[in-house]
Amino acid sequence: MTDIAFAPAHELAAKIRSKEIGSRELLEHYLARVEKYNPPLNAIIATDYEGARKAADDADAALARGEVSGPLHGVPMTFKESYDAVHMPTTWGLEHLAKNVPDEDSVPVARMKAAGAVVFGKTNVPVLLADWQSFNPVYGSTNNPWDLSRTPGGSSGGSAAALAAGLTGLEAGSDIGASIRNPAHYCGVYGHKPTWGILPPRGHAMPGTITPSDISVIGPLARSAEDLEISLDIMAGPHGLDAACWTLTLPEATQREPGDFKVAVVLEDQNLDQDTVLTDALQKAIDALAARGMKIVSGAKPAFDTKEAHSLYIRLLRAATSGRVNDEEMAKQHALLAELGDDDDSYIAEMARGNTMLHRDWIKLNNRRNQMRETWQALFEEVDLLLCPIASTTAFPHDQEGERIHRKIVVNNKLVPVTDQLFWAGYTGAFNLPSTVAPVGLASDGLPVGLQIVAPHGHDKRAIAFAKMMEREIGGFVAPKGYE
Repeated sequence: MTDIAFAPAHELAAKIRSKEIGSRELLEHYLARVEKYNPPLNAIIATDYEGARKAADDADAALARGEVSGPLHGVPMTFKESYDAVHMPTTWGLEHLAKNVPDEDSVPVARMKAAGAVVFGKTNVPVLLADWQSFNPVYGSTNNPWDLSRTPGGSSGGSAAALAAGLTGLEAGSDIGASIRNPAHYCGVYGHKPTWGILPPRGHAMPGTITPSDISVIGPLARSAEDLEISLDIMAGPHGLDAACWTLTLPEATQREPGDFKVAVVLEDQNLDQDTVLTDALQKAIDALAARGMKIVSGAKPAFDTKEAHSLYIRLLRAATSGRVNDEEMAKQHALLAELGDDDDSYIAEMARGNTMLHRDWIKLNNRRNQMRETWQALFEEVDLLLCPIASTTAFPHDQEGERIHRKIVVNNKLVPVTDQLFWAGYTGAFNLPSTVAPVGLASDGLPVGLQIVAPHGHDKRAIAFAKMMEREIGGFVAPKGYE
């Protein structure tokens, strides 16, 4: 991997500061790669080359005066399409928003620019960010650089595909159902889902929406764990009304070497079908880390019923997104609810319950969530981290027929609902915990595999520190063939 386009963002920043390469020169290199490699991928779908060239020239001029704007000074990057960024539309994949060009940057984009980043484009998403594939009627479909016939994941699929193919220096996505973590796993890059509430999402929303959503977070994707921490430090911290009364100080990780970490390992669950090739790849990584001194606490895991936890997550998830459901569809959800049996625990049934629940029922469910959060806290008094999958398969083939909720994928030669992939997303996501997905190599099917690293509330840097350790000990990002 000799192309500078694949270097981590912090190394790119160092090369710019040392004047080994200019920001404009690096930007033009990325733009040339976009021209060459993006057409079959369709990862980058909106651009502001004029604005980016001016920003890169300004970065070079500032450096010539001895001025550095921040840790990302001059580094070209892109953002998920759902972030507001001037001169580029924010559509969330909806045709009626095709001309929705914001007047100002979202808070995360503004913070990254203030830290020196040169934003030149945006990356593809599914409609309403609601799929583990990334296709929509505005921009079409994004493909996985490891296999164009497969999904790059979603909803930050364009983000992960662009990083893996070396089309951008850094990325930022969002996550309510593994939308950062799943594409990172499918494309072999790094992604971090922060503790809920520490990164202000203002400007990452549908037009007119200013209230942060339950469960949903924004966060970085990158080709190295170090870049995740740099991005986290830049984007985190209070904004608006919150800035008047509180500040954020994330605890630094005290662990560095394999033997410093004491972990719980949960690689399978009785309530989920999971591909053997995926589990085997994760177990191989766990064994390699254990051989290097990582301590595993046998049998340690959160003391709750995972079936109940998954049901709770789906209901809270669908309640959180129910504001987007139009009146016609909501009427159908109520009609469906009236026909459901109490023992129907299918995704469609839980979705209807979440979409239509009364506020008092949400309060009860939220209380149950907080009881389960305490079981997580009890676990983290025994271990530093929990290691688990983020999906039940490697990247699956494109399937864009019909409604997402009715599609199926193959797991161990068996057809199962694609919505089962939400299991590991909710295992941690419902409880506002931080988790990092880091690549551990390729499965026997030749596709990337990511390990989910779950940390206690607020200890985002502990999860990232573990990903850094993994990168040193067993390797990290590898570029897919054909893009080197």
